[in-house]
Amino acid sequence: FCLMAAPGKVAAFRLPPLPTIGEIIKLFRLKALKQLSQNFLLDLRLTDKIVKQAGELKNAHVCEVGPGPGGITRSILSAGVEQLLLIEKDARFIPGLQMLSEAAPGKVRIVHGDILTYKMEKAFPKHLKKNWEDEPPDIHIIGNLPFSVSTPLIIKWLENVSKRDGPFIYGRTQMTLTFQKEVGERLIANPGSNQRSRLSIMAQHLCTVENCFIIPGQAFVPKPEVDVAVVHFTPLVQPKIQQPFELVEKVVQSVFQFRRKYCFRGIETLFPENGRLKRTEQLMMMANVDPTLRPFQLSMSQFRNLCNAYRKMCDEDPSLFVFNYREELRQKKMKRSTNQTEQSEEENQL
Repeated sequence: FCLMAAPGKVAAFRLPPLPTIGEIIKLFRLKALKQLSQNFLLDLRLTDKIVKQAGELKNAHVCEVGPGPGGITRSILSAGVEQLLLIEKDARFIPGLQMLSEAAPGKVRIVHGDILTYKMEKAFPKHLKKNWEDEPPDIHIIGNLPFSVSTPLIIKWLENVSKRDGPFIYGRTQMTLTFQKEVGERLIANPGSNQRSRLSIMAQHLCTVENCFIIPGQAFVPKPEVDVAVVHFTPLVQPKIQQPFELVEKVVQSVFQFRRKYCFRGIETLFPENGRLKRTEQLMMMANVDPTLRPFQLSMSQFRNLCNAYRKMCDEDPSLFVFNYREELRQKKMKRSTNQTEQSEEENQL
């Protein structure tokens, strides 16, 4: 990672006249790369609207993920932030961001690096730290994320929320992020909704999730084939499921493995073949969950019951948690293949 533009303090702030985002794109010959699923937002009224969803940013510390040509960056700076950390993976955007940094002396720090590997624990000053039970700290994460990165990144951050590390070492840091409209719908989906998925449970058990508004695809350059949702996250003081992230994720993933079948079918995959049926029935009874419900019909409290019951069974038999259904299938397939090879060799000898 390389750091540029040392942080400092300045009084009341207003951006000087600058080339438009469109002009910056032409000036630095920037082109959205399809393989990085990049889409630029040039309308500053929309970038202002996104930033407004983050709440009061005056004198706040903000991290913007993937600023690109800097449209949202300008709106964040215009909101009067104290410090702005920009994390950009694509080196082509750095010169344009450097221009913004020079227009806002002492306010902007640019990191050329990947947000998926960047250590957020040291991104902000220590004095901003708040207790988890307190109001959220004066720290915000904002980003118009490339579609290819948005889901793995939010899962990573939800794990950080659960463990109170990464950007959440400072307290209940708020996030305002863009997603494909369909992903946005999954994040807020209620029980019974067709969009209800693993993402719905993982997000809602750890955060208050609000779908703020939809940006039509034609507002972006190049125009994506889908509309874009702006989603705001505030970590909850108490998660709805009081179990380790890995355990919740394993149960939820298993349940949704066969989303069109009864939930019983997915839950079976938590257990080895030997004794599978008996253990699945035991778990469903302990959790008091109807085995004929579909995964998307289960409520948060039913998922909580399933996780608590599975935890109890894992405490009694620690080998359960490390059991991997896919690995078991792979081993069976290999064994079958070996047996067939041996059989055909025997036939050849005969």
